[in-house]
Amino acid sequence: MTEDEEQIRTLIEQWAAAVHRGDLNGVLADHSDDIVMFDVPPPYEGVRGIDAYRETWPPFFEWQARGASFEIVSLDVTAGDDVAYAHALLRCGTHSTVGYAAAVDLVDHYPHAALAVVDDAGHALPHEQPALLRGLLAEWLVRVERSR
Repeated sequence: MTEDEEQIRTLIEQWAAAVHRGDLNGVLADHSDDIVMFDVPPPYEGVRGIDAYRETWPPFFEWQARGASFEIVSLDVTAGDDVAYAHALLRCGTHSTVGYAAAVDLVDHYPHAALAVVDDAGHALPHEQPALLRGLLAEWLVRVERSR
C-alpha cells in the first residue's frame, strides 16, 4: 500500500470511528464546505453543503444509541498521482430488525399489502429463493384480483 493510500485509509477509519462514537466534530473533520452526500435514507436528491451534512447526523446518532451498529466490513483504497478513490462496504443497522422493521409500519398504508418475513434471505430474494418469491407473488396477485 502506498503512503497516499495509507493516509486515505486512516482518514476514512478515523471518520468511521467518530461515527461509531457519535462524535459530530470528528465526523465533520476534513470535509469540504461544499460536500455532496448521497445516502440510503432521504433526501434522495442528496445533501449539499457542510451545514446540511451536519444536520443529518444527530438523528443517526440517536438511532445508533438505541442499538444500531455502524462498522466498516471492507475498505479498498486506490491512489494515483492525481486521483484517488475508496470503495467500502459498511454494515449499518440493528441486528434484530434489519430488513423489515420499517416495512411493518407501511403495510397499513397500501391496499392489498402483505408482509412476509423470510428467514435466511438477504436483499436478493429473486436469486436466493426464487420459488418462494414466485409463491408469495402468486398469492398476492390472487388477493388483488379477488378485490376487483
